[in-house]
Amino acid sequence: MKKQIHRLTGILLFGCILAFAAVLYGNFAIPDTVQVLSEDDHYLPALYTHDAENVRFLRSIAVKKNQVQTTKRIYAEPLGRAFGIKLYTEGVMVVRTDSVDTPQGSVSPAQKADIRAGDMILSVDGNRMHTNREIANTVSQSAGKPMTLRVQRENLIFETELTPVQSALDGQYRAGIWVRDSSAGIGTLTFQVPQYGLFAGLGHAVCDIDTGRLLPLSDGEAVDVTIKGSFKGHAGEPGELCGVFLPGTIGALFGNTESGIYGAYKTEEPAKNLLPVAMYYEVQPGAATILAEVDDSGVQAYSVQITKLFSNPDAQQKNLVVKVTDKRLIEKTGGIVQGMSGSPIIQNGMLVGAVTHVFVQDSLQGYGVYAQTMLQEMQQLALRKAS
Repeated sequence: MKKQIHRLTGILLFGCILAFAAVLYGNFAIPDTVQVLSEDDHYLPALYTHDAENVRFLRSIAVKKNQVQTTKRIYAEPLGRAFGIKLYTEGVMVVRTDSVDTPQGSVSPAQKADIRAGDMILSVDGNRMHTNREIANTVSQSAGKPMTLRVQRENLIFETELTPVQSALDGQYRAGIWVRDSSAGIGTLTFQVPQYGLFAGLGHAVCDIDTGRLLPLSDGEAVDVTIKGSFKGHAGEPGELCGVFLPGTIGALFGNTESGIYGAYKTEEPAKNLLPVAMYYEVQPGAATILAEVDDSGVQAYSVQITKLFSNPDAQQKNLVVKVTDKRLIEKTGGIVQGMSGSPIIQNGMLVGAVTHVFVQDSLQGYGVYAQTMLQEMQQLALRKAS
């Protein structure tokens, strides 16, 4: 009898653990809202089903509520063209705070005002700040009087009082802050959607090099570049495309988000070679192709393998892993290098994603984001821009 009780207890305990694990995994792997082409599409992991209200495990255990939205297939033109990014911030970003040597000793006005690296200074005494020069002039002309700064720290906006101090070195008034108002770099255009007149690229956000924070976009430009070649990537040291900015402007940027850079063409670009944008559940491990411009031969197609798909399709940058298998690309760049971010990934005649990051210890491999994620971000930005 005791053995039967122990066996039954073990079975019940295993069942409870299984149910608990199924609920945890389901909450992580299944989005709260998912877009499908048809309500009959199999977007759920194995052993999960969907009824009128809930996602269920083994048709019985309720895992989470899940809203399914049917949508139409969107067609886009994969690009793979290198481009230059000129981005100007909304306000100026504090990249570092310092002490100032004064006749009375070392003082940190920024620390006293609770200004930190990564903060965005939006205005001073009610005057909007757009450039480094503007804030430097405002501080130097303050005569040491307190200034009211309007500051954004992530999602929090607040005001603080900062009092510049006179430097013992040159007699100038200083705030003890280093700021940045712009960024520039090279990336890859992923796709354009003719029906929207918009393009997407990079597959990840443009972030400040010192703080790692996303740079809030005020305005910016996508410009032409010429790619001369690259520094090859090695274990522990990612490679990089070598390019030069050209005078031509591709279009205006209006979105810098976790899933990429978005903009509108300056002039209408004729579309060609349109491909369906894959839903995330249509992407499979296996052979694929990326488009990239890594030298003066222009955009070329290179063979890769999609080696892994991550469970959470809501992730903004790391949905899959690709491995370069094309000997031509390996010979040219050593694999994935900086500047290839945004290179479109094509599988089974569909645009499935974009390369985002290289593995630092293995330049043959990198992360990718779903094209569906970038497309949805583009649609949301376009709606906000139109409103």
